[in-house]
Amino acid sequence: MKGEVLVLRYGHRTVRDERITSHCCLVARAFGAKKIIVEGFEDGELGKTVSKITKTWGGNFGLEFTEHWKPIIKKFSKNGYKIVHTTMYGRPLEERIAKIRTFGKILLVIGSQKVEKEVYEMADENISITMQPHSEVAALAIFLHEYYEGSEMAKKFKGAKLTIVPQERGKKIIGKKKFEKG
Repeated sequence: MKGEVLVLRYGHRTVRDERITSHCCLVARAFGAKKIIVEGFEDGELGKTVSKITKTWGGNFGLEFTEHWKPIIKKFSKNGYKIVHTTMYGRPLEERIAKIRTFGKILLVIGSQKVEKEVYEMADENISITMQPHSEVAALAIFLHEYYEGSEMAKKFKGAKLTIVPQERGKKIIGKKKFEKG
């Protein structure tokens, strides 16, 4: 089993990034991260979304908010986490992933707005997920998929009320779900 991965969502802007940050949370959870820490205004709707997904689909996934990224990076670095920053400017993922897999604990930094130079300087690894402009959601999914070597694709979540049964056509879900109007 690989080490623990936590995600720091750098620079969440409530109105502009609401949907993208939700997608970052969904991907982080589904692809094996333990928690996401969102920098920016505490978004109650995001908290409800993450809580509802976790209660319905299982697992133990955390969501926290912070006012500023720098104390988070300093705290986790001091506590033995390696800081890995996904970007289009770093070293190619395929060149560094074997070394990164040896890290015991990772704080994975994903951006939303222009990332300050200091993030690059504080990171133990600046990793490019392509050397082209791309989405932080894609970078997060690709990083976690490569880090876990695909094992996250068959991950079973404890406490799931709903489970999808794979099939070629149609939808088959085991469990009961109450559909809410709204």
